[in-house]
Amino acid sequence: MAEKKQGEVSVLLNYAGSFKSLTFVGCVLSVIAMLMGMVPYICVWLVARDLIAVAPNWALATNISTYGWAAFWFAVGGIVVYFAALMCTHLSAFRTATNIRKQGMARMMSAPLGYFDNNASGLIRNRLDGGAGETETLLAHNLADISGTAAMLIGVIALMFAFDWRMGLACLLAAVISILMLFSMMGGKNSGLIAEYQAAQDPMCKAGVEYVRGIPVVKVFQQTVYSFKAFKEAIDDYSAKAGHYQGEICRMPQTINLTFTEGAFVFLVPVALILAPSALASGNFAGFITDFAFYAVFSAIISTALAKVMFAAGGTMLATSALGRINQVMDAPVLEIASEPVAPQGNRVEFKDVTFTYEGAAEPALKNVSLVVEPGQTVALVGPSGGGKTTAASLIPRFWDVDSGAVEVGGVDVRQIDPHVLMDQIAFVFQNNRLFKTSILENVRAACPEATREEVLAALSAAQCDDIIAKLPDGIDTIIGTEGTYLSGGEQQRVALARAILKDAPIIVLDEATAFADPENEALIQKAFATLMRDRTVIMIAHRLSTVVGADKIVVLDSGQMVEQGTHGELIAANGLYARMWADYNQAVQWRIGVGTLEPTTTDGKEA
Repeated sequence: MAEKKQGEVSVLLNYAGSFKSLTFVGCVLSVIAMLMGMVPYICVWLVARDLIAVAPNWALATNISTYGWAAFWFAVGGIVVYFAALMCTHLSAFRTATNIRKQGMARMMSAPLGYFDNNASGLIRNRLDGGAGETETLLAHNLADISGTAAMLIGVIALMFAFDWRMGLACLLAAVISILMLFSMMGGKNSGLIAEYQAAQDPMCKAGVEYVRGIPVVKVFQQTVYSFKAFKEAIDDYSAKAGHYQGEICRMPQTINLTFTEGAFVFLVPVALILAPSALASGNFAGFITDFAFYAVFSAIISTALAKVMFAAGGTMLATSALGRINQVMDAPVLEIASEPVAPQGNRVEFKDVTFTYEGAAEPALKNVSLVVEPGQTVALVGPSGGGKTTAASLIPRFWDVDSGAVEVGGVDVRQIDPHVLMDQIAFVFQNNRLFKTSILENVRAACPEATREEVLAALSAAQCDDIIAKLPDGIDTIIGTEGTYLSGGEQQRVALARAILKDAPIIVLDEATAFADPENEALIQKAFATLMRDRTVIMIAHRLSTVVGADKIVVLDSGQMVEQGTHGELIAANGLYARMWADYNQAVQWRIGVGTLEPTTTDGKEA
């Protein structure tokens, strides 16, 4: 266990970089501070010894003031040195936490975009930011305290046996009991319990973020937190684990630990009563009283030392758990970059016998899919939910990499294209685009940071956003998400379309881009599509089949396999899955609410 913890501490210190040496300097200074802190206790004992030796002629004790000043200056010096020690360890700890966050973010920037579908933002933040914060206690306080306390305990043990080993053993009995209680709380099978309930923070943070984002839905339907089952279950799970460890595992051992460490003097009294008669008979009662005073004074040091050991042990376990969560981020997959990237030649997109399986899934999401999207062509991907439409589109920009086969852009396998070049080739419009909490100008300019104000305005106009800009208090300089300035889902989608238009990428991926738009916004979005899709290679995913009727080619995916492809007319004539989906779609859109029931209508609105 000691080697494991030392290894983990070394891993953390590696993040400190050039500040690593400050940790060792801080530990050395802490040792010096703790040893200096023992001197006042020795001075108190020396005062007691001199007073006992000359009693009742107290005036003969001439060194009292010397001992007093020595105690004062060593106490002050110990505080100053300990402050310097903590300054060093804190600087190293803060640099360590900062570098953990920086390296973690760098790792996230290198991860494939699909990684973030399986790891929510709240989960990543808790692992990285929360984990980095939990390492600060270990590096800033615990390591220095462990070093200083170890030196102090060695010094105390040596002094305990210097005068009377029997009273020394009595004082150390409290330390033995404390160590046994600490082991019962943190050793053996209980050593993993802290890690378990710390790990329970991950799903709680993830569910918490999802709940906050879903508050509008909860409020609309007059629900409570208990209706958000995942959040409540995550809270209950964390509460149960923390309560079990702190209540059932730690309550009694901690009570015994505090009782005996704070009352170490109790063990000294019975031993003193046993030894007193023999000391009185030998005529060395004054020496016995002096020794008793020494051990009475130093029993207080044991309590202080053991308290620091307990907190240091707890901090070490928390840091160990935190490092495990940090490593989950640091071990995130990295998007492989070809050593000799090849530039794509054109905008042709081709799937060659592509098979892909999500991590942990039993069945492939795509199986032996082959299709071609020619430059300037619009191809729609349709099919039942879970058929693989979004998965296929996500493989083009390398959200994930295929298991077998190849996805090519411009005749080059996307794995051989520099990721920056590949991303420059593709613009995305998803069904749940989010805007940053900044101005409309900067939200659109995110697609092309060097774009001028005039170019942004042109893109917004092409995306049918003129009415949005007109009603905002500061036009395109209006900050979104603050001071009550919010946009509807359809309006946000039009701003997202402006981003895609400004990017001017030759390949466009549209994933249910009108899913959450009202009829008015959908009409405007469709107009924006006309500008966005002109002379570009377009891959469109849609469940609303009326939006894909005019596509150059429709590809039907079912259970990860391509079952049909052709134009709308060809697929209707084939009378296959697409024809059945089209019939079901038309039947659905022709229903209207009647008196007490739903009634089908004909296309002219009359009852069927």
